Amino acid sequence: MPPSTTKPTRIAVLADSDTRWKWGALTASRIAPGPSMEAGSQGGTQVAPALDGFLLRGRATPTPRQLAEVGVRADSLTEVTAVEFLRTMARESYDVLVLSLVGGGVQAMLHGLRRVWEDREKRPVVVTGYVGVVYEKLADGLLLRHGADLVLANSRQDAERFREVYDGVGADSTAVTEVALPFLGGAKYTGEHDPYTVVFAAQPSVPENRRDRTYLLNRLVQHARLHPEREVLLKLRSRPGEHTTHIEELPYQKLAQRLGELPPNFQLVYGNMGEVLDRTDLLVTVSSTAALESLHRRIPTVVLSDLGVREVLGNHHFVGSGCLASWDQLDAGHRPTPDADWVARQGVAAGGPPFGGGSYETAFDAARERIAKLLRQPGGLAPLTPYYTPVTAPGYLPGILARHHLGPDGTPLPGAPAHDKEPGPVRQIVRRAARGAYRHGVQRVAPVIRRMGEL
Repeated sequence: MPPSTTKPTRIAVLADSDTRWKWGALTASRIAPGPSMEAGSQGGTQVAPALDGFLLRGRATPTPRQLAEVGVRADSLTEVTAVEFLRTMARESYDVLVLSLVGGGVQAMLHGLRRVWEDREKRPVVVTGYVGVVYEKLADGLLLRHGADLVLANSRQDAERFREVYDGVGADSTAVTEVALPFLGGAKYTGEHDPYTVVFAAQPSVPENRRDRTYLLNRLVQHARLHPEREVLLKLRSRPGEHTTHIEELPYQKLAQRLGELPPNFQLVYGNMGEVLDRTDLLVTVSSTAALESLHRRIPTVVLSDLGVREVLGNHHFVGSGCLASWDQLDAGHRPTPDADWVARQGVAAGGPPFGGGSYETAFDAARERIAKLLRQPGGLAPLTPYYTPVTAPGYLPGILARHHLGPDGTPLPGAPAHDKEPGPVRQIVRRAARGAYRHGVQRVAPVIRRMGEL
């Protein structure tokens, strides 16, 4: 038998932060169709997809350290502006494009891509979705993502909510496709470690004020003092000076410096969340997606109620989970028991007791099959058709597109950043300096001005 000549699926991922790069790249690897995507294919050896990563230049563009921590590798990785990316998509041929961006970014790219692909016979299948729990701006975020061929929902519950929103405004809801969070996995929790380890998963913007963040830090340190036999870890998302998906104006590192001498069993840690969970006996958070990763592994998981159960905190999403508890209860030895039905609806801890549900390994089958079918569609795919147009949202859409230097019809505005050739050494140095100055202004100067304005 001659060797298979099936070409690997070419996938591009455009992301605007470390978390979205992680979601986009892992999603791409899970939804890539196999050799059977080609008409007339007779099977053959599974070929790994070819993955090209593009990082949208902005305040949250991941640093090399953040990219290494994510642990997802691509065949190429390029930092681009929106216009540079669109020019690349105009000349390159991909099978699948994953837009792992904030909602406004997705909407801008959908209109820009519709424009650059208007004269092409074939275009990639466009996929988008959310990186984690959807607990705010549901309608706004969903409608900004409408127009992609697949809008991925990370759970059965999200899939139902997404379809309700689209159907409710008269938008096509057939793009909604149920999957699961792509970064779940790791070894199942089998029992306590030595030492018993408590991990608090910090979030950059929840809670957002100094009083509440200081309260949570004090309670974590107090727990370490009450239980000197335990190891208590504060898991941080970024080092000072780095940005994540959300701006962190009050890093826990700085708050911890003001507490004086910390107990010897208390430690600040960075790194991959999966590696930290490998040694975790109790995961504590306000509303981090890390709670879902922990539940998937059957690790005892607590969503804090100390600051209330409120939409602004995101912990309202966990109502019914059985995981809500306070630090007082944890200090006294409480261990939550997650609700099996609630967990199953979130697409985590699937397969086997105590949660039931389907297998996590098959969670992406429907998306893969749908993409393969679209790639085989005779005559190629129809043009992208977002819900928002200059007719349906004339007071909203132009501003979204302008933020990415695009006009109302998706074409680059005069003076938009160009990318006709690779930047030389001097241009690269100037870019890095400008980006560093911008990030310093956003993270260091702007918060000070805001706090002064509140005096």
